[in-house]
Amino acid sequence: MADVTARIARSAAALASPQTDLAGFDDWFARYGERIYTTAERIPLAALDQWYQTPVTGDLRHRSGKFFTVHGLRVQMPGNAVPWWDQPIIDQPEVGILGILVKEFDGVPHLLMQAKAEPGNPGGLQLSPTVQATRSNYTGVHKGKPVPYLDYFRDTARHRVIADVRQSEQGAWFFRKRNRNMVVETAGEVEVLEGFRWFTLGQLYRLLARDDVINMDARTVLACLPHTSRPDGALHRMTDVLSWIAGTRSLATVHTERIALNALDEWQHSEMGYSHESGGFFDVIGVCVTAAGREVGTWHQPMIEPRGTGVIAFLRREFNGVPHVLMHARTEPGYADVVELAPTVQCVPESYGWLPPGARPRHLDEVLSAGADRIRYEAVLSEEGGRFFHARNRYLIVDSDVPEDPGHPDYRWLTMHQLTRLLRHSHYLNVQARSLVACLRGIEAAPLAA
Repeated sequence: MADVTARIARSAAALASPQTDLAGFDDWFARYGERIYTTAERIPLAALDQWYQTPVTGDLRHRSGKFFTVHGLRVQMPGNAVPWWDQPIIDQPEVGILGILVKEFDGVPHLLMQAKAEPGNPGGLQLSPTVQATRSNYTGVHKGKPVPYLDYFRDTARHRVIADVRQSEQGAWFFRKRNRNMVVETAGEVEVLEGFRWFTLGQLYRLLARDDVINMDARTVLACLPHTSRPDGALHRMTDVLSWIAGTRSLATVHTERIALNALDEWQHSEMGYSHESGGFFDVIGVCVTAAGREVGTWHQPMIEPRGTGVIAFLRREFNGVPHVLMHARTEPGYADVVELAPTVQCVPESYGWLPPGARPRHLDEVLSAGADRIRYEAVLSEEGGRFFHARNRYLIVDSDVPEDPGHPDYRWLTMHQLTRLLRHSHYLNVQARSLVACLRGIEAAPLAA
């Protein structure tokens, strides 16, 4: 593993490559985007082809019995600022594959990325993993074209596995959703299909500093790469960190009950979808998608559309000369194991106008008031465009003076080395934290790449 980690660090330090010239990236991306696109038109839920609302519950299901279901969820968290609520949630029990193929050129590992259009993307193409496919997609339920490069990830015996771990997705919108995050290296020849291109990790880090270029699925896989980081100087021993996480999971009380979509309390149902009566949080909508360059040219589906742009932030501070970030042991109803480590702040600020004052996230005001001199990283990045419509968050890394003891048992300062160790395993860091880990590694690599 030390050899792999050193080679990944070499890729992170490399900005120049004969495979891809970043100076020509925008032109290639724009030209390809003129031919490869998706458009999503809102339509009534009852008009969704191949989807139906069950007669009694109103749950949204695909006629194949595959893909996903949208149903209702009743959540109870006794002692929480909001002790109970109802909401729609996406139930997609199958495990998809998010995979990046790696190959070495001139001694530097390169990553094969795909320029991919998703119906929920707020502007067209984004760079995605080599393979980004649900089980229904890659087993051909949609009756579309085969998924390119899939065999590298379904049959790894002839290749080198660098990372392979099942990770969760948004626990507020998905019910126990997991994807297999994989990085596989090959030494053989690889035909580069249209829309795919080799990048060094350093080049991807540069693009990660720009709005809406690297998609969520690529960010989560990048976070699972091995990483060179200082193992000493942490405020807390790793055994204590694991004990803290196990303790928060043991103490958290979360009860979830599946209920009918048409029986949600405080939610309004119209022909165009479901909305919260406050006008906040998110909507469930139906869309007709027209696509060029996808496995299927047209389809219908439900999507979640959030109300407002979120704020997702790490507070960062050095202790003992070692950078730490403040992690939040966060409970969400869709997590498979109750609690996962989240960024310091993860919320849509507008939503708290309808919630009691005690629900307002700790440290949100510090993040929102941070001056430019304290902001180490800032970009607006999209969430998964296959299920969420124009879901965007402002991702930040902010220097802080919060003390060693953050004053709340659900928060703790951890180092990058500790986060990297946790990322070798499932269900420790949530998807928003994994995105920020990729961003943080990018700004750490910048001095090497300069």
